[in-house]
Amino acid sequence: MAVATVTGPVIDLGELRHGPDADPLPRPPRANGRPLRCALVLLLVLATVASAAVPQPRRAAVTLPVSAGADVVVIDDLLVVIDAATDVQRPQRLATFRLPGGDPIWQASLPAGARYWGVAPLAGMLLATGYEIGPEGQGNLTVALDRATGAYRWQQPGNARRLADGNLLLHSGGDDGPQSLRAVDPCCGSVRWQLPDAADWINFREIDAGVDRVVLNRENGPTEVRDATTGAVLARADLRPPGGGTLGYVEVVNDLLLTIGGDPVTVNAYGLDRLDRRWSSTSGRVDFVGDCGPVLCLQTRLEGLRAVDLATGAERWRSDRWAWASPTGGRLLTSTLSTSDTTLQQFVVLDPMTGRVLAELGRWELVQFGLDGPLLGVRQHPDGGLLVAELDVRAGEARMLDVLPDATGECQAIVDQLRCRHVDGSFKLWQLPG
Repeated sequence: MAVATVTGPVIDLGELRHGPDADPLPRPPRANGRPLRCALVLLLVLATVASAAVPQPRRAAVTLPVSAGADVVVIDDLLVVIDAATDVQRPQRLATFRLPGGDPIWQASLPAGARYWGVAPLAGMLLATGYEIGPEGQGNLTVALDRATGAYRWQQPGNARRLADGNLLLHSGGDDGPQSLRAVDPCCGSVRWQLPDAADWINFREIDAGVDRVVLNRENGPTEVRDATTGAVLARADLRPPGGGTLGYVEVVNDLLLTIGGDPVTVNAYGLDRLDRRWSSTSGRVDFVGDCGPVLCLQTRLEGLRAVDLATGAERWRSDRWAWASPTGGRLLTSTLSTSDTTLQQFVVLDPMTGRVLAELGRWELVQFGLDGPLLGVRQHPDGGLLVAELDVRAGEARMLDVLPDATGECQAIVDQLRCRHVDGSFKLWQLPG
């Protein structure tokens, strides 16, 4: 396979300063200073001429074998490509390539009759997710391929989620009918436990290792909390309002199960494993409930954020400026509320307990978002290409890393590399400075 390179100057961004410059040296006497200044100017001119004569380093970028409309996922040192679906009755191709060079490894055909869009690794497998369309209805489908060879292993209905014990949880069904759960061994798809027609809607609690709790809700019945690895019932209670009415909608945030509904809107908090009532708080409109570290964030699409105490539900602060918030490094990363469709967001760092602005990071498009790893942002450089920066939430600053010549966007961070769209329409892989 041919590997293309992109040439262009490497732009030295220099050193960022975060305070006043050092005190200037005392000014020399006029009679003695002029010869010195002339000598310095001459040295600067000579250095500029010399540097112009030296060829500038060439920035190499690997061209990735990705066609228009394909879905691309990077898993460790694998580039996984699912070709665009043009006809669900014809198999889509899934191909893997070794990074950073892009050498082909294997390719396989996915079962026809579905449109595939995502791939995830688990226990030596690659799990491809599709949406099945056929005479018997529509629904999600998971297909397991051997990670090393691409050999077909098994397929089952449902969306796949990693369980905390290393197995797999398949969730099938939708808004128009009951939803089902099936825990399977990823090696061969054998069922460990299952709940057909489990609930009208299902919530999950995910920890670092995977899903460890599932919450089953019925429109006209009790709420159940189950251990996701065994299927055992941990708690069951009727959480509907006294005297009838609907439950509203349910969210799981860390150790709390929250119900949101009623008029006026009321947020009720329960302990997840026992469904013991913790607190109740009347609120305005709530579209999302989010983990904000030491506080709970009640978010709306157009009305900003309201932060409440985790233990009592008492309001800590509110603001109509922020669109969302996420805990990072003991602080909150957020962006200003905007109705524009641009991918650029104005990022701000907040104190989670008070909502006080601690730092402003500027306008960026996030290309990597991780609680533990660096956050990378990109934006167009005035002279072409993309400017890349690390958004350090803890330090409250955006550190300039690089300029990618001829990159236009659609970037994905891959450890110390960035995959972005090139001006010629292809995808290329740029190595970031160490």
